[in-house]
Amino acid sequence: MTIAPRTIRQLTDTVINQIAAGEVIERPASVVKELVENALDAGATRIEVATAGGGLSLIRVTDNGGGMPPEELPLAVSRHCTSKLTDDIHDIRSLGFRGEALPSIGSVARLSLRSRPEGADSAAEISVEGGRVSAVKPVAANRGTTVEVRDLFFATPARLKFMKSERAETAAITEVVKRMALAFPHVRFTLTGSDRNTLELPAVPADGEGLLRRIAQVMGRDFAENTLPIEAAREGVSLSGHASIPSFSRGNAMLQYFYVNGRPVRDKLLTGAIRGAYMDALPRDRHAVAALFITLDPALVDVNVHPAKADVRFRDPGLVRGLIVGAIRHALEISGMRASTSGADAMLAAFQRPEQRAAGHAAPQRYTPPPRPANGWSAATSPTRPLEMSTASGFSEPGQAAFDVGAALSADARAGEVEAAPELMRTPLGAARAQVHENYIVAQTEDSLVIVDQHAAHERLVYEALKEALHARPLPAQMLLLPEIVDMPEEDADRLSAHAAFLARFGLGLERFGPGAIAVRETPSMLGKVDVPQLVRDLADEIAENDTVDTLKERIDHIAATMACHGSVRSGRRLRAEEMNVLLRQMEATPGSGTCNHGRPTYIELKLTDIERLFGRR
Repeated sequence: MTIAPRTIRQLTDTVINQIAAGEVIERPASVVKELVENALDAGATRIEVATAGGGLSLIRVTDNGGGMPPEELPLAVSRHCTSKLTDDIHDIRSLGFRGEALPSIGSVARLSLRSRPEGADSAAEISVEGGRVSAVKPVAANRGTTVEVRDLFFATPARLKFMKSERAETAAITEVVKRMALAFPHVRFTLTGSDRNTLELPAVPADGEGLLRRIAQVMGRDFAENTLPIEAAREGVSLSGHASIPSFSRGNAMLQYFYVNGRPVRDKLLTGAIRGAYMDALPRDRHAVAALFITLDPALVDVNVHPAKADVRFRDPGLVRGLIVGAIRHALEISGMRASTSGADAMLAAFQRPEQRAAGHAAPQRYTPPPRPANGWSAATSPTRPLEMSTASGFSEPGQAAFDVGAALSADARAGEVEAAPELMRTPLGAARAQVHENYIVAQTEDSLVIVDQHAAHERLVYEALKEALHARPLPAQMLLLPEIVDMPEEDADRLSAHAAFLARFGLGLERFGPGAIAVRETPSMLGKVDVPQLVRDLADEIAENDTVDTLKERIDHIAATMACHGSVRSGRRLRAEEMNVLLRQMEATPGSGTCNHGRPTYIELKLTDIERLFGRR
């Protein structure tokens, strides 16, 4: 196909803005994100968002921020005009800085911008419709700024074909507001509209307790009850936030929130760090829940990777990843015994009647008296006959004989029972009381009932002991009869050579073999027969992406997990009282024993108050 030569010409401002809108404004949720960021940069403490038609018909964002004087309104809707950026592109301390959002929105929608700065007698308004800018006119308004967007993408109707349903777009807007609200707990957010239920997130103190309250508002009370505080710092990078205990997980990563200098981001490095931190505690199809905040010098992170500002690049990605993995693993180690409250809730739900489960609560079953006889009450005709004590059908001595369970057990007869010592009752997992179906240990604490899966629990104990033994010293290696020469790009060979000493600790002996090759002389004995070229190339790819060599460690840990599974206490084995209590004490002393190697919970705790509620005592 021959392309005829064409004369180069300058695109019009409207076309330029529409091209930018294709990058910045992907859907209505993108508009909400940009406008809320502007409000936060203006110092707002109250932000109200109203939508209709999934944001395609109407988006209105009102704030009480600093506002803008009338002479700045034309600049606000002009391309690449901003008050948030100096001449140093590396010193970005605000959420917005590109100056593209408002002109991009105005090029594909009907936009009106109304603003009143503090101390001004009146407000001013400017409108943009499909790229055409109106004159500034005075209006009445409160202090702050109101941006109203109607008929989104009316100027580019082809884009409307790619929008999802109204419900999906509404849910996406809700998710954007929640993500922003987590980063700014001191700001009150209100989300209303004809296409949604009202969402109100009151302002809370910007401290640890306030953040946990905002997390409960956004991510649910369950997460707040099953969370671990995360706090760490290294080489100028600080990390804070909350992450879930291993037994509290989800089927996808939607509830993983990451913030860099207060900016919500999506980054494969951070998602991979979460996966690495929970590698031994969660199966591959389960995901932890987390809200993590990274703070560092703006010069050490590039937020100008994509026009939507959702992707970031760190100058030292290995440092950030190592900080996240180390901080979460440390929190898991020091957290002690924690059982997910969702496990107890599921157990309570199993005891409920179907109508109670449908109602979503555990209402106790109450006593319903029999209907009153038409002829009045009499002892002779009463179905309960409480006064009839003379016949065998009542509660006379002969009648009570049917309920006799025998004489009380003597002290000798009870010698085989599990006695709960007071000091054991005060431990996290309590004292073993029984074994059910030769697999579940029932234990009692001072205020709860604990049910332990003996196989899953012992599997975790054996696995942790194996890992400690394996990583405490260099792993045995098997010498290859002939070294395996693996050809690869020179930069990959450089990366592997730099990590050669660390890899040798895991039994992988390699050295440089010319400019573009690696010679492998030893492989870990535990792995048996190994596809050496594939292993080495996988390690090189991982070092290039994350500056880590976790692939080899994961394979060795997988072997240890398999060994632990086959070497642990099997289901169906009857345990003595002493063995059950020893298992409980070892669980309390082992980090991560709340889940097995496959991510399943090892025990469930049911509080006495929950049990009493089942029987209508509360």
